[in-house]
This record gives sequence, structure tokens and C-alpha cells, in this order.
Amino acid sequence: MLILNVTPFQPVTLQLTGIPGMQAGQAWVALVFCILYLISIIGNLTILALVIKESALRQPMYYFLSVLSLNDLGVSFSTLPTVLATFCFNYRRVGFDACLVQMFFIHTFSFMESGILLAMSFDRFVAICDPLRYATMLPNNRIMAMGLCILAKSFTTLFPFPFLVKRLPFCKGNVLHHSFCLHPDLMKVACGDIHVNNIYGLFVVVFTYGIDSTFILLSYVLILRAVLAIASQEQQLKALNTCMSHICAVLAFYVPIIAVSMIHRFWKSAPPVVHVMMSNVYLFVTPHAQPHHLQCENKGDTQRDTQSLL
Repeated sequence: MLILNVTPFQPVTLQLTGIPGMQAGQAWVALVFCILYLISIIGNLTILALVIKESALRQPMYYFLSVLSLNDLGVSFSTLPTVLATFCFNYRRVGFDACLVQMFFIHTFSFMESGILLAMSFDRFVAICDPLRYATMLPNNRIMAMGLCILAKSFTTLFPFPFLVKRLPFCKGNVLHHSFCLHPDLMKVACGDIHVNNIYGLFVVVFTYGIDSTFILLSYVLILRAVLAIASQEQQLKALNTCMSHICAVLAFYVPIIAVSMIHRFWKSAPPVVHVMMSNVYLFVTPHAQPHHLQCENKGDTQRDTQSLL
């Protein structure tokens, strides 16, 4: 009797792809990515060094900025191996288990960034709405506890993803659409029942991006109400100026996410290069833009400016 092998098929390796239609200019694409990685890594390391070295920067806002820089370094180093292998060495294969590990870290650091931006919005809320209690409400141990809670939340919510993917059979090929591993990309080549993955993925998105963005928006509504209550227009501008770096970080993070979601939802017939480029923008713009936030924040001492609003 012929015994059929019903063991779910999982490829030993997966095939990564570059940017469709740009094979001829791959050397220039590799150069651009290398420059972006260098700017991101050197810039974020510089921020960390400055905060550690300069005693004037040892304040809650800069501690949160340091955590954001560490997270952006995590995003960069998570994508670095496969992106450079794909574009610089034309090596497009990645082991299945290695792909799952990369997927986990990319999504974990991305979701952590949302939590860090929420913590920074709370910092701005306290600094502007209750400046006299700013130092007492955000001591170092509380900042550390907030950072650990963000890490624990992201780790625990993303931890099931590799196992949910591991249980699926893959019979639609082994070619991914990016130079790194993402959960939606893996779902496109899985041929089993992916309802659990989709439902849990939606839950994680709502539980993180949805809740975090709602509270960030709420904090800025309260901040704006407090600023409008200030009689002096000069003091109003000074108060809003202390939020500019955080607003830039929020826009750099959420605008690409919204754009990617809208394209996947309403423009499914878009050329593959559009999806690939938007995903690259989502993962590369924020770590690249982050080193400029400190320069924006250095325009004035945070605690001094907020206390002068009284």
C-alpha cells in the first residue's frame, strides 16, 4: 500500500527579492542602503553617547530619546544581514528558521517603537500640563519600569507569531517579496488555514498601534488645550516647540504605516514595486530620521522651557 506523506511541507530556505524593475541599478540601490544604514547607526550611537556624556541631557525626555535610539538600532540590525546580502552580494537565500527569527525581531522592535512614542507623549503631557511635578512624576526608576513594560508587552504579544507560522504548510513556493522577512509576506506563500494568524495579527495591531495612537492623540488634545490657555503667544510657541521632536518622530513612524495599510487595502492591483518601496520606507525612514530629533530638541532645555510657562 502506498503511504502518503501528510507532513506539512516547510522549505529549508526561502528566496528573498530585491526591488522589482531595478535589477540593472542594483549597485546604486546597494549604495543607498549602505549610506542609510551608516547614517542610522552612527547617528543613533551619537545620541546615546551624548546623553551618557552630557549631564545637561540627563532628563526624562532624553532618556526616552535614548530608548528610541536603541530601538531604532534594533530595527537596523534586524534587517541589515539579509538586505546587505541581497543587494551587495546578490545572495538571496535565508534559512526558514532564521527567517522566523528575523520576522520576530523586526515586528517586535516596530511595535516597541509605538510604545516608546506613547511614553514620550506622556512625558510631553506632564512637562507642559504639570511642569512643577515633572521631575517627581518621572524619576529614573519609573522611566526604567516604563521601558521594561514596553519591552515585555511587545515580546509577549509577538512571541506566538513564529510558532503560528511554523505550524503552517508552505506549498505556494518559497519566494518572498522583500529583502527581509515579514509576517504578511510569509502568509502569501502559506497554503494552510491562516485564519488564526490573521485574527491574531489584527488583534496585535489593534492592541498596540490602535491603543497607542489613540492615547498619543489624546495626550496632544490635552496639551493643545493647556497651551491655548496660556495668555502669551510667545509662551504658547515655546511650549509647542518642546513637542516638535516628538511630533516629527510620531509622523515619521505612523505615516508610512498608514500608507502601507491603505495601499494593501484599497490598491491591491498596485505594481509590486509600490508595495516593496513602501515597506522599505516603513522600515528605513524612521531609523534614518531619528538622529535629527536630538538636534531639534536641543533648541532649548526641556525642563527650563516648560517651567517658564508658569
